[in-house]
Amino acid sequence: MLWSIPAFVLLTVVEMVSYRLHPDEDAAGYEAKDAATSLGMGLGSLVFDALWKIPVVAIYTAVYELTPLRVPVLWWTIPLMLLAQDFFYYWQHRGHHVIRILWACHVVHHSSRKFNFTTALRQPWTSLTSWPFYLPMIALGVHPAAVAFCYSVNLVYQFWIHTERVGRLPRPFEYVLNTPSHHRVHHASQGGYLDRNFGGILIVWDRMFGSWVGETERPVYGLTKNIDTYNPLRVATHEYAAIARDLRAARDWRERAGRVLRGPGWQPAPPQAGAPGTPQGGTAPEPAA
Repeated sequence: MLWSIPAFVLLTVVEMVSYRLHPDEDAAGYEAKDAATSLGMGLGSLVFDALWKIPVVAIYTAVYELTPLRVPVLWWTIPLMLLAQDFFYYWQHRGHHVIRILWACHVVHHSSRKFNFTTALRQPWTSLTSWPFYLPMIALGVHPAAVAFCYSVNLVYQFWIHTERVGRLPRPFEYVLNTPSHHRVHHASQGGYLDRNFGGILIVWDRMFGSWVGETERPVYGLTKNIDTYNPLRVATHEYAAIARDLRAARDWRERAGRVLRGPGWQPAPPQAGAPGTPQGGTAPEPAA
């Protein structure tokens, strides 16, 4: 990842220049404060990820030492490891959209209303939630360093798909690979586009598991409820704060579990008429927003 930073910077400059030379009024483009926030989140993630890696490496190493299996690092096993990692990345990514406590980490990446190369760098500071999804690879004998290598390849690939300057690719590429067109859908906030196209390098997992949607209308980027802040600390923590507020207002433990483990938009059912706490007249109070 660190070796790729010069390429990230160069491509970002090229994209900025392309907007200056060939403006597109319909594209989200760049905005200085938004880009600065994305870069700040990216730099912060490097620091926090270095801290989170300490316990993760310890756990991975322990599991690797306990399993009797070993996968050698050879020319033909590396593609298989990349394929396996991409499969588990799909489920990691999907899980971080449908489980709220995981979404609180991943929401950072979706918080920009722009879609450009700096958006790719808007990364969370609480990425400790991702490591369990790759334990099967470790348990099957893949060395932790090989898993880290595969994960880095996946993230480096995904940098270039965060752009509106690349249209649709030829159909065979669009069918197999995750492309800018597919990823624009993933970052959109329209109802038909929500929680779609979770793939990392390959889009075939979305086609197999029913989460693929093609790009038709122009995406509107950001969240369904945008946070309207450029403060990196608030960007990194706003959903955790929202979860804490919902937990304080929850009526019982069932609701508390739902607020943490259900989807980001989950709401508890209103109390039944005549149940304790229901006002006279049978009208239940509105659920908390």
